[in-house]
Amino acid sequence: MHRRLIVPSALAATLLLAIPASAANSSPGAPGIGDPYYPASGNGGYDVSHYDLRLKYQPTTDLLEGTATILVTTQQNLSRFNLDFGLAVSEVRVNGRKAAFAKEGERELVVTPGTPLEKGRSVSVVVRYAGKPSELNIDGYTAWHRTPDGGVAAQEPDSAVWWFPSNDHPLDKATYDISVSVPDGTQAISNGVLQSQSSRVGWTRFSWRSNKPQASYLATLAVGKFDITTDRTADGLPILNAYSKDLGDIAGAARASVERTGEVAEWLTEVFGPYPFNALGGYVPNVKSGYALETQTRPFYSPRQFANGANVSVVVHELAHQWYGDSVSVDGWKDIWVNEGFARYSQWLWSEKEGEGTAQELADYVYAQHPADDVFWTVKPGDPGPDKQFDIAVYDRGALALQALRGEIGDEDFFAILKGWPAERAYGNAKVGDFVAYAERISGKPLAALLDTWLYEPSRPAAPTAAGARTARSAAAAPQQPKSWKEIAATNGVHDHQDH
Repeated sequence: MHRRLIVPSALAATLLLAIPASAANSSPGAPGIGDPYYPASGNGGYDVSHYDLRLKYQPTTDLLEGTATILVTTQQNLSRFNLDFGLAVSEVRVNGRKAAFAKEGERELVVTPGTPLEKGRSVSVVVRYAGKPSELNIDGYTAWHRTPDGGVAAQEPDSAVWWFPSNDHPLDKATYDISVSVPDGTQAISNGVLQSQSSRVGWTRFSWRSNKPQASYLATLAVGKFDITTDRTADGLPILNAYSKDLGDIAGAARASVERTGEVAEWLTEVFGPYPFNALGGYVPNVKSGYALETQTRPFYSPRQFANGANVSVVVHELAHQWYGDSVSVDGWKDIWVNEGFARYSQWLWSEKEGEGTAQELADYVYAQHPADDVFWTVKPGDPGPDKQFDIAVYDRGALALQALRGEIGDEDFFAILKGWPAERAYGNAKVGDFVAYAERISGKPLAALLDTWLYEPSRPAAPTAAGARTARSAAAAPQQPKSWKEIAATNGVHDHQDH
């Protein structure tokens, strides 16, 4: 026989009052941040301020062991929350207490704290984990590159999920401390400034710090045997470049390119304003992939970028991203033009500066390469879709849009916009529409129709013209190939990650 317990109304009210508001009103954080291109990327319910990663990596076995301490602020009353992560997890603690956790699908780590978390609270999350990153196949590929002497994490739109738990979307940027222990004789390269290096019982620990907000896909790790060069800019910023000891016959071309990092950055400050971070550099590991990536403060360059000789243009491209893409990041991945159109145009400006072809000459040449029926004109740089996110049209048609803008408003306003935009949006995020509105405000001209034609119309616009010119060039006159074109074209696959 079951007896029904009757609780007096006054006692029931007292019991309800004893339940924390966070428990009564809490709900799970969303398993995605809301990006239509990548619905599983990122998470809702919290904002990360800092990642502290303490790692140990054995190159011979590809075993990565890690403890990630993640500092977050809750944005709602949370009953549970997700982290993006693929490796096996052994323990999770929330504010020092053990929390329940479970893996869902390829990339979701679901954490349920013992008691719900109230909105607006500072929370520490500790995740202990281990595994072999190269064995993770997520969304059909791996972002972890095995090398003969180690491993490399560098990929876009995400790579963090292979080596540390995160809120893996550019909308949630944070500062980083990344400390990595590797066997003696091996180095660990990461973002920012090397804080310390110490050895103990056959292992050497390298500790790196990035003190400005950084998107998770821009965090990088390269373990291997490197030749390292160091220097400082005229302003005192540390420069650290690293080259695999096994680059073969491209070693000279790689060094002849990446060693000009300080010079290129100095020029870019004249175009885009003060450099936004605490360090400079680049690294060239012995990987088979062919792309490069703007990993914050220390871009990744594959050896194939230098297969045909030195290529400073790719260095220009990746360093331009430090302003356009890293400091000012996309709001959503459909806004990729505010990264790639500007990085590509910086290559045109470098060509102009070096006397190897003006931006207008390059625009004329690119435009002439694509007749009206070319599928090139069907790609919309302002919203290309996830399958066309890194299509050459996003780069070249994106740069043509900027040349059209320059012709419309003149050099004074155009270069004021190039410098003012990363200053106004420093360390934040932006949409294509935000840039259009900013350009209209600075120039005082209506520009939405012009940029809509170049960024969203699936057809060939009229050719962009130089400032002051109001007549289109003769279609019969084929533009001569600018001297810089071969070097620029060699970077056409700079972010083509289809060779995962």
